[in-house]
Amino acid sequence: MRIRGCLIAALRKIEEEYDNGMVSDFLGGRMKSEPKPQRSESNQGRQETVIHEDHIPSRTSNPKFVVVDLEQGTREWLEWRHNGIGASDASTIMGENRFSSAASLLREKRGPIGEPFENEAMALGKRLEPEARKRYIAQTGNEVRPVCLQSTQYHWLRASLDGLTVNHDAVVEIKCGRSAYWSTAKSRSVPDYYYGQLQHIMAVTGLDSLDFWCYWPDNPEILLPVQRDDDYIELLLSKELQFWNDVQKDA
Repeated sequence: MRIRGCLIAALRKIEEEYDNGMVSDFLGGRMKSEPKPQRSESNQGRQETVIHEDHIPSRTSNPKFVVVDLEQGTREWLEWRHNGIGASDASTIMGENRFSSAASLLREKRGPIGEPFENEAMALGKRLEPEARKRYIAQTGNEVRPVCLQSTQYHWLRASLDGLTVNHDAVVEIKCGRSAYWSTAKSRSVPDYYYGQLQHIMAVTGLDSLDFWCYWPDNPEILLPVQRDDDYIELLLSKELQFWNDVQKDA
């Protein structure tokens, strides 16, 4: 009876620690509290996209993420993207996106999956991306391919990459728009509104740097290395965690 009582007490202790949501900090292995989101009846209909085993070719050599076997632009990809926070959401959550607000993104994430907005410039950028990727590979020697990644530490932390090497040691973010190209060419630096996106990618991958590649037809390509900013990433993850908890709450 005494042994049974000890076991019950131990199990209760484990349950308490789980309820407190103790998770490992991305940056230093420290422990911090991640509050469990309260799911309301109105939110019970939200379903997390199931990642089947055949969608994960392998647990990569980098334990921070898994590669999810999805083709970008498909309906299945849209569902997976909707049920998490992607790199393109980062600047909005940080209040650095002049085209959108965190409040509008919150309404979008709480609602049903809609068709993504795409203007003429965005459509042109998508058409130019394969050629831009080929030119990046030719110049750098980095054999990259587009992939989808999901964090092993935070299920909602995701990224759809324009290019990742097979051994996962290099990432490229490609921009093919006229505005992005000339802004970058003029300043020789990454536009501020892309900074959150790039740091989010490094948070997912754990890499210390990535390549920012700008391409516009009939003009020289622009390659800018971007370094990891741990202070920014710590703030970003904190804001993204709070945002995702808000998504799970009643509107």
